[in-house]
Amino acid sequence: MPDNPTWTIREAGADDASGLALIGAATFLETFAGILDGDAIVGHCAAQHNEAAYRAYLADGGRAWLAEVHPGGAPVGFALVGKPDLAAALDGDIELKRIYSLSRFHGSGLGAALMTCALEAANGYRRLLLGVYAGNRRALAFYRKQGFADLGTRQFDVGGKLYDDLVLARPLAA
Repeated sequence: MPDNPTWTIREAGADDASGLALIGAATFLETFAGILDGDAIVGHCAAQHNEAAYRAYLADGGRAWLAEVHPGGAPVGFALVGKPDLAAALDGDIELKRIYSLSRFHGSGLGAALMTCALEAANGYRRLLLGVYAGNRRALAFYRKQGFADLGTRQFDVGGKLYDDLVLARPLAA
């Protein structure tokens, strides 16, 4: 797994659900506070970034990689791939459900390292898909640098409020 002196990445299991939930909620809040409705963020994190949700992803065949900072081993980022639930998905696709890191690790190579893990897990699939908030310029620039292109749009429910997402795809060698 890719690593650097301040963080390492390892494949996560069901026992890591609490760490995945913590970093998922923390990064979602950090990214969208002041952009999306605050009550919607809290509701979304309560419903989507809890231990049970991550255990369910993993039990349904999903795979996750957890980035931990050193010293101490605290979670600072993760990637999660699984069965696609995007309307644009076709047979042979897999979805990058999440790729998150705390902002202080942006630019450290962590995002690219997590993407490498996701791409290795997607080996043998036709395309890697993802949905991203249309206003998240930093994420869009990262995904485009990683070879993703626009595929479509969707409405994404965040705590009962709908927001516009772009759906992106990266072709994969079969």
